Formats: sequence, structure tokens, C-alpha cells
Amino acid sequence: MAEQPHAVMHMRSITDGIVWQAEHAEKAGATCTGRVIRALLAAMKTDTATGRRMAGWQGLLLEDAMPLRVTGGLHNLLITGDDTRLEPVYAGLLTDQTQIDAIVCDMFEKWDTRLLPWLDGPPQTNEAGRSASIMAGLLWLSQRLGPKFGLNEIGASAGVNTMMDRYHYDLAGVQAGPVDSPMQIKPEWRGDAPPAGKVEIVSIWGCDQSPIDLSDPAAAQKLKSYVWPEARERMARIEAAIALASEQRPELVKMDAAEWVPLALAEPQLPGVTRVLFHSIVWQYIPKPSRAAITAAMEAAGAQATADRPLAWIMLETNRETFKHELRVRFWPGGEEWQLLGEAHPHGAWVDWAG
Repeated sequence: MAEQPHAVMHMRSITDGIVWQAEHAEKAGATCTGRVIRALLAAMKTDTATGRRMAGWQGLLLEDAMPLRVTGGLHNLLITGDDTRLEPVYAGLLTDQTQIDAIVCDMFEKWDTRLLPWLDGPPQTNEAGRSASIMAGLLWLSQRLGPKFGLNEIGASAGVNTMMDRYHYDLAGVQAGPVDSPMQIKPEWRGDAPPAGKVEIVSIWGCDQSPIDLSDPAAAQKLKSYVWPEARERMARIEAAIALASEQRPELVKMDAAEWVPLALAEPQLPGVTRVLFHSIVWQYIPKPSRAAITAAMEAAGAQATADRPLAWIMLETNRETFKHELRVRFWPGGEEWQLLGEAHPHGAWVDWAG
């Protein structure tokens, strides 16, 4: 029986999405990961539950980051030592796409039941490098609202950025945070330096639907699995975050963001402290009704904000039209409209400042 036209179009959209994701990885410097992502085109045609689920994907492939879900599972097989056949691929020693396709297809056959659950949720791409943009936003806000902040993060994952009060930043020579921190954040900076000034984080906590406990070796290993193997600096930052979490765990709440934000906004607010909601590369994973609820809660709280108890919102998120990662800020009272402060590499390698 011939495929129906709508089925052909659906398969084409999945194919196009996988190709786009591979190209996106390659443009971000992860050429080897791009080859593994391209191998998914062959692997989803295998007679496996994982392949069938990919081929019949019902969601929004790019917003769901479906290719990155399963490549996280493939990388996990390598870092656990259970299947090391992709090691020469990630090392750049094996570049023939046909051979890579064959390896990944065989891994689908062998590890079907292990790979399938990786499709259940979005990748936990908790990346400390993204906090450089958040800190730049705080420096910008400190010129307008004062230097003290109480931070609230949604989509906090393992709480890597819910520990940013313990990180040291060098943003084009502008310093912030403890200088002796094991987490040193120094992205390539483009454009003018952010405003120099004091940032005092008086409190910081976050929420996630499925928070990862960095003190659990298996959970930490899963977080590492989502890191592209070429990104050695990212892996080093994960190790530093694990070390800091072992000293003092980040404060995380297991809760849906739309439920948690009103609770966070209802917490007592000290005078002279700006309450901030922040998040990075998570907005696309939040359902539209929840995004609307969070926005409504923030705007309602903003209407009640005062010069002594201000409110701000900082986001580093993907523009779904340009696929650029934009740093945007709005605050109450006085700056209710979103302001574009710059763009950034998805993993924090560089910041292009326009603030």
C-alpha cells in the first residue's frame, strides 16, 4: 500500500528537522556530534521501538529537541563504557557517514530498550556558561534598580545556574563573583563591555519538573550525556558544578514552572532587593498555556512593584524565527517593555553585547 501524502509530508518534516539539528550542531562547532545526529536518519528506519517512535514523532521536533534526546542516550552508552563504538566518531577519527550510520543503526538494534526512554523528556542542557548572559543582565539592571537581587530560576534542571552566586565572571574585564571560585566564566566578548558595578545576590533558588541531583553519580552522569563530546570546556564546567554542589546543594523545588512562579512572587521581598525571574534555553519546552500563565503572573506582580521593591525578568532564549539566542530584559516599574541586550552562543562560548 502506498504511503498517504500526509504521511510523506510528516516524514519529510522529521527528516528536515534532523538535518537542521545536525547543521545547527556543526555551526556551533560540534561537527562530530552533527554526524551522529545525521545517522538518526538511517536509525529511525530500523525495526526498533526507538526508531518507530522517532519516525512517528507527534510533537514539534525542534522545539522538543527530539534528535538531542536520543543522541544524549547514545553518548551515555559511551561515557558509561557500555558501548564505545562512537568514540572514534566523537574523536574525529571516523568521518565516513555511511560507516557512522551503520554503527548507530546497530546500536539502536542492540540497545533499543535502553535508548527508548531517552525520548521521554527534553535534554537537560544545564550549562553554566549561559549564566554569563544572566550576570551581564544583572550588571545592566544594577545601574537602574540597585545592586541587590533575589533570583528565581525556572527550568533549573540540576541547579547549575542556581549556584551562579558562587561563580566568578570576567566579562570583557568586568569582574563579578568570588575570585577563588572553581567555576571561572570568561566567554569571548563581542561589542562594548557590560556596565561595571556591584551585583549582590542575596538569595537564589529554582524549580524544575524533574530536577537532577548532582550528588547522585548516575544523575550527574546523565547530565554529562547531554553535553556534546567536542565541548571539553563544557564538561569541565559540569565537573566544577558537581564539586560545588557537593559542598552545598542548590536550592531546588520539584514543581511545574507555571505553578511555582506565583508562589515565588508571593514570597516576602526585602526593601532594596530586586526580585528577578530568570531562565535560559527552557522557554521553548514550556507549553504555551503555561507561558501565558507565567507572563500574566509577572505582569500582575509588576503592576504592584515599587522603586523600593522592584521586579525584573531576564531570559536567554531562542528566537524561533531566527534561531538566535537572545538576551532580553524587562523590569518594573519603569522598563515594562522587553529590551534586547545582546545575543549569545547556545552554550556560552561568546556573548555579543548590545546593551
